[in-house]
Amino acid sequence: MRYFVLACLGGLLMTEATWAELPPLIPREVLFGNPEKTSPTLSPDGKKLAYLAADNKNVLQVWVGDVGQNNAVAVTNDPKRGIRQYFWAYDSKHLMYLQDADGDENFHVYAVDVTTKKTRDLTPFKGVRAQGVELDENFPTKMLVSLNKRNKALFDAHEIDIVSGEEKLVAENPGAVLGWVIDAKFIVRGASAITPEGGFEVLVRDDASKPWRKVASAENGEQLSAVGFGPSDNEIYLLSNHKANATRLLKLNVSTKEETVIAEDKQYDVSGLLANPKKRTILAAAFTRARTEWKVLDESVAADFKYLSEYHAGDFTIVSRTLDDKTWLVSYSVDVGPTTFHVYDRSNKKATLLFSTNSKLEKLTLAKMEPIEFKAKDGLTIHGYLTKPVGIEAKNLPTVLLVHGGPWARDIWGFNPTVQWLANRGYAVLQLNFRGSTGYGKDFLNAGNKEWAGKMHQDLLDGVDFVVKQGISDPKRIAIMGGSYGGYATLVGLAFTPDVFACGVDIVGPSNIISLLNTIPPYWAPMKAMFNTRVGDLSKDAEMLKERSPLFKAHAITKPLLIGQGKNDPRVKQAESDQIVEEMRKNKKEVTYIVYPDEGHGFARPENRMHFNAMTEEFLAKHLGGRKEPFVEIKGHTGELK
Repeated sequence: MRYFVLACLGGLLMTEATWAELPPLIPREVLFGNPEKTSPTLSPDGKKLAYLAADNKNVLQVWVGDVGQNNAVAVTNDPKRGIRQYFWAYDSKHLMYLQDADGDENFHVYAVDVTTKKTRDLTPFKGVRAQGVELDENFPTKMLVSLNKRNKALFDAHEIDIVSGEEKLVAENPGAVLGWVIDAKFIVRGASAITPEGGFEVLVRDDASKPWRKVASAENGEQLSAVGFGPSDNEIYLLSNHKANATRLLKLNVSTKEETVIAEDKQYDVSGLLANPKKRTILAAAFTRARTEWKVLDESVAADFKYLSEYHAGDFTIVSRTLDDKTWLVSYSVDVGPTTFHVYDRSNKKATLLFSTNSKLEKLTLAKMEPIEFKAKDGLTIHGYLTKPVGIEAKNLPTVLLVHGGPWARDIWGFNPTVQWLANRGYAVLQLNFRGSTGYGKDFLNAGNKEWAGKMHQDLLDGVDFVVKQGISDPKRIAIMGGSYGGYATLVGLAFTPDVFACGVDIVGPSNIISLLNTIPPYWAPMKAMFNTRVGDLSKDAEMLKERSPLFKAHAITKPLLIGQGKNDPRVKQAESDQIVEEMRKNKKEVTYIVYPDEGHGFARPENRMHFNAMTEEFLAKHLGGRKEPFVEIKGHTGELK
């Protein structure tokens, strides 16, 4: 590939005087490269600290050192993709991490002896996905993991000895179990399942030889899952919104079926929990409103949470604890700086900084993320965030509508490298939690049922109207951009409402809902009824699904489009991008298409992230007029222009 780089540092629509008011350009490498250090955890005995950091080949590895000493060494040797998920075994001698092959999402669980650095694949089964790992301090060398080894559509529970590698099947999936729960004796006695009608059930059994029985249920359109057994094996914690709008934390007596509400909010779902694993009690629950807030449920941590809430202005999470619970690692997220990690001594009620993920961000001028809300056309309240460039008047700005994936997910407040990158280049950034997003209760979630390219898209258009009417955004310079469902929304925006957007950036977005549903991973099969309800039933709604698919309106696209796709994506197959590119080119439409052969559902390798974002930056500058960092070839990227 050859790239023609304009000599100027910005697009044609922003003047030199305007550029002078903006902060200096933040290099893409600072925002999208590997963190300096991240994801620290303490060994259960409190003697060692582990974290993720890049090695001399710029690949993320797990590093381990003695607490209080500067002697950490890499104990893993991942060759290319980098490690992102790891955790300690309770013996404090082993670390486990999960890794797939080039984004195929068939994760294996690996065990590393932190002394010898010997690594073993504990789930060495080709084409098998490992998920749902469970550990217990009373069984320090045991691990429970769900594997679709017997049936690609179903996950059975397997017990694995971390030291010997011995593996055995301990619970066979009866047909629709999505997750397993162990009791105090490390026996699989609880399960969360989905019903053929799209509802949910919680199952329990008295011991490993007894049959399963249903103890709780929720209808289609409601949520229900088992969290874990309580102080007594006759009690189980649930997260559910049956009999309520928002998801609550409940405690269920499995004998009497009596439910006790432990934590709830009328509008917002429970978004996080902190438990005492020894006593099997829940200490605190989080609710993510505009920002994340904690509700203390146990007085034993009340003073700790009071201190932590006053110690730092960011939103905090307890990310690691020692077995004696005397030392916590706490992360703080802010919108205008890197995530920081702190060591909290519970005995002295004192926290000290451990490290930040990226010290280069600490002295930069970053843009604040402002919570917003407005009424959609039908009166539904839509929440979101607006980030405006620093240094220039928020008036008539080029704007990027950044649509989250899922769609059953939500945007949250905090540092977002994509948002900061776009704002630094001179764009206002609009993020909306449109109907169908999670976190706002089941009524809001269900308002998105069968509304792909319908009311879900109208919410996005209403958000654009909101910022335009406030004078913040120039209606002629608005881009739509996103990944996964956000990529689909981008295609919908350009195909269904071509006059609203100046251009679009689609990352691994589906173009045809029918082919998407026909090619979902086999392990999503138990959730077919849920897809029927939330997206549409292929047997009954085929015509509607075709009408909501951008592929069949590709001829209506009039604005430029940039598409990025991972070749190994198991969720949104490459064919989803191939087919709309083919259709657009057949109709002589402007589309740039890049495929990454070593990526899946998104771009994990920093070289590929920086390459695609460099292409995006050129693209947006050309069509919206924002600033750009000069394009240079990124060493090690695998992007192929198709």
